[in-house]
Amino acid sequence: MTSPQRILVTGGSGYIAGVLIRQLLAAGWQVNTTVRDLKREPALRQLLGAGQGEASEQLRCFAADLMLDAGWAEAAAGCSHAAHIASPLPAGVPRDANELIAPARDGALRALKAARDAGVQRFVMTSSVAAIAYGHGPGEHRFTEADWTNLAAPGIPPYIQSKTVAERAARDWVAREGGGIEFCTVNPSVVLGPVASADYSASVLIVRSLLEGRIPALPNIGFGIVDVRDVADLHWRALTAPGMADERFIACGGFLWLREIAAILRAELGDEARRVPTLQMPDWAVRLLAKVSPTVRAAASELGTARHQDATHARERLGWVARPPREAIVATARDLIGLGVVKL
Repeated sequence: MTSPQRILVTGGSGYIAGVLIRQLLAAGWQVNTTVRDLKREPALRQLLGAGQGEASEQLRCFAADLMLDAGWAEAAAGCSHAAHIASPLPAGVPRDANELIAPARDGALRALKAARDAGVQRFVMTSSVAAIAYGHGPGEHRFTEADWTNLAAPGIPPYIQSKTVAERAARDWVAREGGGIEFCTVNPSVVLGPVASADYSASVLIVRSLLEGRIPALPNIGFGIVDVRDVADLHWRALTAPGMADERFIACGGFLWLREIAAILRAELGDEARRVPTLQMPDWAVRLLAKVSPTVRAAASELGTARHQDATHARERLGWVARPPREAIVATARDLIGLGVVKL
């Protein structure tokens, strides 16, 4: 790519989007971004370092909601590229799965239609390993981009459903109506790393809950982890590399059990991690609590299951290399403490 171009980045106030937008602005790109309410624009500009001078002209903000048609055509106008990052990520478990499925699916299709009509050439969508690694039973599994979550399996949580349905709907739409648009997805695992403000992603709650001692004992569950800076970098590479049509890239730095995450916090933070639990919660206790708590119920379905997400394709195809999960975990913790989100 020889010259900066204009790009639409949806969900500009989000965790991944913020890091990517800073990278794009630093490289001289013109950025259009969406927010649900333009009252958030001044705070967003300050957070992104685009509040005045030339930087203010580089960034344009548009009001657009995943569930409404208004604003999407204006946001995409004049753009050659798009990164669709906006998607609902709840802190809890909704009663109705459609509260997440509808905005994730319909928002992706709105962004795609607006991008196609505006003449966008490259469209990178943020999906998730949630669309890859679930519904395959307990035990130890290794997943690649060829795998898909099995929605026919019992007990698939609403968030997992939403990411799977949204990515499949987007790919089907592109095949049917996308014209010449090049579409690919980035599928991150749990995203941690530096936190720029107290308005943080729900994924960061894992570290916050451990630091604040909200989890009295550690259930036998684990996650793939990736640093937010590496996720933004993978988006950048997918936006700028040649031949990305129909590609799919797992973004994961490695799998860790919750007990390993807790041990890293205690080892790196010392007294600041004094509330981090050390005891293991027996599986029977998790299952008992699951009868009264939807959040624990979701954890109970994960007991003893190791989902290793293989990022070989991103390394070989795009030269992408992830930081160790330890670095992402510690960066999250230090920023949460520094911002005063976690009170010690």
